[in-house]
Amino acid sequence: MNNKLTIPDTEHLAQAAQEFIRHFSIDKDNKDGMPLCFAFHAPMGAGKTTFIKAVCEQLGVTDVITSPTFAIVNEYTDGTGRPIYHFDFYRIKRAEELADMGADEYFYSGSPCFMEWPELAGVSLPEETIPVCIKVATDGTRIVEY
Repeated sequence: MNNKLTIPDTEHLAQAAQEFIRHFSIDKDNKDGMPLCFAFHAPMGAGKTTFIKAVCEQLGVTDVITSPTFAIVNEYTDGTGRPIYHFDFYRIKRAEELADMGADEYFYSGSPCFMEWPELAGVSLPEETIPVCIKVATDGTRIVEY
């Protein structure tokens, strides 16, 4: 992980989300269907959902953005009409559950996929998945590494 965003408080969240989007060109159409998957690793309460929400808002999502803890996946629509998929694997008990729900169709759709608790998904994630780590400093600053 060579890149780092420092978010001292919520006032800097939108700016960090914009920088994240620019770095990965998430706002561009991904017509080749290559996976655009991001695996967010962080302890409970570190801000995974908050950061994903900020990224989605910067992409023009106007839907209510919440963690899909019970649904496993929420689908949003960005400002251009493109779907964005937000996963929460916290309740996944076995990797086969992802296959049963057709997760590969989401992953290889070319649309952004943001995943919370990816370590619970096992080996079912695309090889191209980008790891994102959120750490909490002692002063409450969030550090996003990718």
